[in-house]
Amino acid sequence: MASMKRILAAAAAVLWVGLAQAQQPIRIGELNSYKGFPAFLEPYRKGWQLAMEEVNAAGGVAGRKIEVISRDDNGNPGDAVRVAEELASREQVQVLMGTFASHVGLAVSDFARQRKLPFLAAEPLSDKLVWDNGNHYTFRLRASTYMQTAMLIPEAARLKKKRWAIVYPNYEYGQSAADAFRKLLKARQPDVEFVAEQAPPLGKIDAGATVQALASAKPDAIFSALFGADLAKFVREGNTRGLFRGREVFNLLAGEPEYLDPLKDETPEGWTVTGYPWSEIASPEHKKFVEAYRKRWNDYPRLGSVVGYAALHSVAAALRKAGSTEPEKFIAAMRDLNIDTPFGKITYRALDHQSTMGAYVGKLAKRDGKGVMVDWVYRDGRSYLPSDDEVKKLRPTE
Repeated sequence: MASMKRILAAAAAVLWVGLAQAQQPIRIGELNSYKGFPAFLEPYRKGWQLAMEEVNAAGGVAGRKIEVISRDDNGNPGDAVRVAEELASREQVQVLMGTFASHVGLAVSDFARQRKLPFLAAEPLSDKLVWDNGNHYTFRLRASTYMQTAMLIPEAARLKKKRWAIVYPNYEYGQSAADAFRKLLKARQPDVEFVAEQAPPLGKIDAGATVQALASAKPDAIFSALFGADLAKFVREGNTRGLFRGREVFNLLAGEPEYLDPLKDETPEGWTVTGYPWSEIASPEHKKFVEAYRKRWNDYPRLGSVVGYAALHSVAAALRKAGSTEPEKFIAAMRDLNIDTPFGKITYRALDHQSTMGAYVGKLAKRDGKGVMVDWVYRDGRSYLPSDDEVKKLRPTE
């Protein structure tokens, strides 16, 4: 009898521990460059916070709440790896999410590979993240530099401009964007010439010298991957010195509210850009998101808001599908995962872990002293990727 009591007591203890563990929140480690890029990342944080509240209000994942442990990575690869290690070891997170700058995202991706911990890169755009440096543990939400550049190429090639100049921030994202533009435009227009290239350090552009160098080359058109404060300085100097007069300009990201809104009446009209015309998108899923976001934050969404919202919902959907926080089960669930986002349904491709989220392409204009996107169209990401055979050649064998 005593032996049976001990067995029952032990079984009860195991059951109690199991129930207690089941009620513990699922911990997601989130790291980002909040101090360095607040224009994008403050809305991004509001986006994932809204998504977390929605998931938890609906009962969480299998009855467990989601808890996000968030840290600033200082926009530095070394600091980001240190923060990721702290989240993994001290905080015992089950998944990593976030990062902004491409070189930081690549560093965290390599950490995730070494620690065998799933990582959803929400914002970094470098093609290397899922191709050249892709790994089993890393997935990416946003359309890459290749994808967004490919969305601009049909309009650029249609112009049949022969002499192009290129300007981009001199780090992984900018280099990747410039490489994609040169390659894709050359394939469509073999006689194209690249007559000038300027690559100022990120956040430290000498706009006067950059504009003068581009103007001296007398290009027919310009491709730019500048954003943030660099973009604003470039626009101001370019307007002042007449660089854009009579020239077609294509710019990645310039239509995103984070970077377009500060330009105000300096907005250069006629530029072809990727962006987010949030106030004009009338799809049911987007209207529902905007209503919830404005109700929660008393503010309008930026693109960062959509990225943060979709990233957290992606992690929750994968956990739900996996029925577990085990890394391999989570990764299996992420492969070919379909989820609903404010931009419609997207899929995380099993082939390269790249999502099919697209981007909006349109032109810049001014309305009531503010910059807006006009003549815009949504371009589905799945239509702007290399062939499967090309991707297999680019991506390391795992």
